[in-house]
Amino acid sequence: MKLINELTGSLNKFLCWDKRRMTCFVNMLTALMMVQTVNLKKLATAMQLQATVDSTYRRLQRFFSHFQIDYTLLAKFIVSLFKFNKGKHYLILDRTNWKWGKHNINILFLCIAYKQAAIPIFWLVLNKRGNSSTRERAVLIERFISVFGTKHIAGLLGDREFVGKNWFSYLKSRKIIFYIRIKRNNKTKDSYEGETEIARLFRHLSFHEAFLLKGKRVLYGHKLYVTGAKVQGDYLIIVTAKKPPKHNPLEAIDIYALRWKIETLFGCLKTKGFNFEDTHITHRNRIKQMIAVLTVAFCWAQLTGQWCCQNEKKITIKKHGRAQYSLFRYGLNWISEKLFKRGKKLSHLTKITIQIFEQGILRAINQWG
Repeated sequence: MKLINELTGSLNKFLCWDKRRMTCFVNMLTALMMVQTVNLKKLATAMQLQATVDSTYRRLQRFFSHFQIDYTLLAKFIVSLFKFNKGKHYLILDRTNWKWGKHNINILFLCIAYKQAAIPIFWLVLNKRGNSSTRERAVLIERFISVFGTKHIAGLLGDREFVGKNWFSYLKSRKIIFYIRIKRNNKTKDSYEGETEIARLFRHLSFHEAFLLKGKRVLYGHKLYVTGAKVQGDYLIIVTAKKPPKHNPLEAIDIYALRWKIETLFGCLKTKGFNFEDTHITHRNRIKQMIAVLTVAFCWAQLTGQWCCQNEKKITIKKHGRAQYSLFRYGLNWISEKLFKRGKKLSHLTKITIQIFEQGILRAINQWG
C-alpha cells in the first residue's frame, strides 16, 4: 500500500527506527484507524501484511516485547507537529486507571492543552494502584524541562489529587505557575471563625457564581490565592501562587477550565475512540509502548480533523450549541472511510497524511537535527 510505504519513509526521516519496526508501527496505525481497538488479535486482522493473521499477531507481540522506543525523540516530534515549540502553553497533569483481571493499569500523563483536547507529551506507567507521588509527578516535569526548558510553560493544571506541601514546594522551586483544584474540606483560617473548611468561605455564592478570597490563605504549608465557584453539588476551589490580575480577578477559574481537555483526550483513547481498555497487555513497558502508538494515532486524527475543517466541510453546530462531533472524531471518521473505500480516496488520504506529517518532521529536523 502506497500510504504505508510513504508514511514509513516520512516518519523515519526523524525517528530513524529499524525499517521492519517502522513498517510494523505504521501498519498498526492504519489498522487502529480501521478497527478502532487496541486488541492485538483484531489489529492483526486489519494489518496490510503478506502473512497469516497468526503470524501478524506474533509480530505485534514481538514489537511490544523487544523494541525500545526513544520517547524523548517521539516527544520532540509531537511538539513539532503542533508547533508547541513556539509561545507558551499550559501543561496538564492527570492520571487514568482501570483493572484488567488482577492487574492495575495506572498511567500518569503530562499533556499540553490544545484546542478541544490535550496532546500527550510524556507518560509514566505506575507500578501501583492509587494516587501518584510527588517524586513520580516531578519525574515527568523534569523530563519536559530537560528537553524543552521552562520558557514554553505558561502554567500547570491539576485536579484534587495533585496537592501537597512538598509538591507545591517543588513547583515553586522550579518557578512553575500552577492552578490546582483542592478539596472542599481543606482547613484554613477565617478572620471571624478561626479554623474552618475552605468551602464555608464560598457558601454565600449562587450557582455558577465565582469569588476570589481577599489576600492569601495558608494551605498545605504555603500562602496561596484562592478562587472558588459554586457548581452543581460541589465547589470548584482553585489555588495558585500567582497574584490574580486586577482586570480579571477570577482568572484562575478560567485557566483551570482548560484542564477538562485531558478528559476529552482520555475519552478519545478509550470508549470514544481507540478503546484502550480492550488491551490485554499488563506489562508496564509494553503499555508505555502502546500509548506511543495511540498518541501518534490520536495526533493523526486530530490534525486531519483540523485539515478537513479548513479545506472540506466545517463541523455542524447543533441547535443546542454543541458541535456534532470533535475534531478528533471528524478526522478519525475521515481517515477510516478512506482506508475502507481505497482507490482514489486512499490516494487522497495518502497525500493529505504525508503533507501533515512532513510539515512536523521538517520542523523537528530543523530544530533538533
